[in-house]
Amino acid sequence: MDPTAAKIVLATQRGDSINRIASKIDVSYSWVYDWIERLENAEIIVNTDNGLQIVDHEMRQQYAEMMAALYSRDPISQEDAYVIPHFAGMEFAYTEIDAAYVWTHGGYQIARSHDDYPVFIEVHDRDVERWIAFFQQFGINTTISERPDASDVNGNTHYVLFPKTNNIEVEWVDGSPVIPLDTAVDQMMENRPAYEPALEIIANEYDRDIDASHHSATE
Repeated sequence: MDPTAAKIVLATQRGDSINRIASKIDVSYSWVYDWIERLENAEIIVNTDNGLQIVDHEMRQQYAEMMAALYSRDPISQEDAYVIPHFAGMEFAYTEIDAAYVWTHGGYQIARSHDDYPVFIEVHDRDVERWIAFFQQFGINTTISERPDASDVNGNTHYVLFPKTNNIEVEWVDGSPVIPLDTAVDQMMENRPAYEPALEIIANEYDRDIDASHHSATE
């Protein structure tokens, strides 16, 4: 009953590679590889030619209860805020501020602090109630389509869900599922003054003709 083992089991989706799991939970490849071997020996996970697969779903549920108990005791760190959604077993993609955050590899932040840290994710409309119930296990507040006032939120980390009735388009960057770059740029252009530093980073890294300039990139 180790937290790293629990994170691996909870974050694993059928077909994931060890490298993807390591990126999802922000743990070194070698450490995850070692744990995968132990979990295989315990017949909790199998590593097939088509990727990883959970075979002991009862143990997965026990891990879920353990992690919910651990996370609900203390404030959620910024790092763990990007790990927890992977435990839900539902498709999602980072959007809005987090699309800029992910596409710039964490190089751009705006209008967030350690005391008020909303995380913005696209989810399927059909899964909204399940997402709300999932985050409730961790004692985390959830709102729909709109960022709440910090005084209305318990704790520092909370999630803002953007329901989608159509398919969610997902690209993977640094182990994080995120809306496509073109969509993210379109969102940023709607509030260009706030996102100018992020647009500059993206223009330079991804060779996009955005005509963005700023005196420096925000750390």
